[in-house]
Amino acid sequence: VLPRPAVEPGAPATAARRNGDADLLLLEEELRAALARADALADEHRKLKHELAETNSGVLALYVQLEERDEELRKAHGRTLRALEDALRPRPLHVDGLDLAVHYAPASDDTPTGGDLYDWFTLPDGTVHITIVDALGHGITSTRTALTVTHAVRTLALEGHPLGSIVARTDDILAPFDQSVMATLLLAHLDPATGRLSLANGSHPPALLVRADGEDTFLEVRGRGVGFPLPGSERVLTTTLRPDDLLILYTDGLTESRRDPREGEQRLVATARRYRTRPTQDVPGAIARDMLTDVLHEDDTLALAVRFRSPAR
Repeated sequence: VLPRPAVEPGAPATAARRNGDADLLLLEEELRAALARADALADEHRKLKHELAETNSGVLALYVQLEERDEELRKAHGRTLRALEDALRPRPLHVDGLDLAVHYAPASDDTPTGGDLYDWFTLPDGTVHITIVDALGHGITSTRTALTVTHAVRTLALEGHPLGSIVARTDDILAPFDQSVMATLLLAHLDPATGRLSLANGSHPPALLVRADGEDTFLEVRGRGVGFPLPGSERVLTTTLRPDDLLILYTDGLTESRRDPREGEQRLVATARRYRTRPTQDVPGAIARDMLTDVLHEDDTLALAVRFRSPAR
C-alpha cells in the first residue's frame, strides 16, 4: 500500500483565497470596463445632445429666416398689388363748387386688392359723374370684375345714355362675355353749379345725405345690380344739395361689419353727423375708423364724401 501524499497545512484556504482574489480582480476589471463603457456612452450622449442642439438651433434659425423671407415677400407682394390698384383708381377730381374725398381699406393686408371700386369724372355738360361698385368676392378676381363694370359704366355715361338706364345697359353689355360678373353699383350725377343730385341704384346701399344743419336722410332707390335677375334701377331719385351739405357714398363693408346692418346704418348716421364739420378730406377716413371698431367679419371698405359749396366760395 502506497502512502497517501502529505497535505500541507492551510493549502485549501490558500487556494480559496487565490480563487477569491482572481474573482475579485475579474469583477473589478468587469466593473472598470462597465464604467468605461458608461463613461463612453455618457460622452457620446453629450455629443449627440450637443449635435442635436446645434441642429435644432440651425433648423430654428432656418425657420426664422424663412418666416422673415416669407414676410418680406408678402409685404412686397402687397405693396405691388396696392400700387397696382392705386394706379387703376381715378385721379383726384377738382371741381369748382365741390369738395371730394375717398377712403379705401382692403379686407386684410394679405388681400390688398378687392371688389370695392369707384370712378369719378366730369361729363361734357359739366356734370360730375360718380360710380361706386362692389363686386362679388375679394382679391384680384373681384378687382377685375369691378374694373370691368366701372369701365362699361364710364363708356355709357360718356356716350350720353340716361342715368336711369345705365345699370341695365351695363348688364346687357357684359353678360354675353362673362356670366360670372356680379356687382352692386350706385350711380350719381351732381351739377356743381346748382347742387342738383340724381341717383340710380343696382342693389347697393343707399347714399347718406347730411345737411349743413345736421338733418340726415338715406336716399333710397330700389334696383338690382349687374348679374342679378332683372338688373336695373327702378327709378332715378332727384334732390338738391345746399351749401355745406355732405353726401356719403359707401360700400356695405362700412355698415355690415357687425351682425345687424340696420344698426350699422344708425352708427353711420351718428358718425357722419359727428364729423360733418371736419375738412372734407378727413371725413371718409374718420368715419371708417369709427365704424370699423369691433369688426365681426372683415370686408373691403369704401367711403366717399362729397361736400357741395357754391362755386363762388
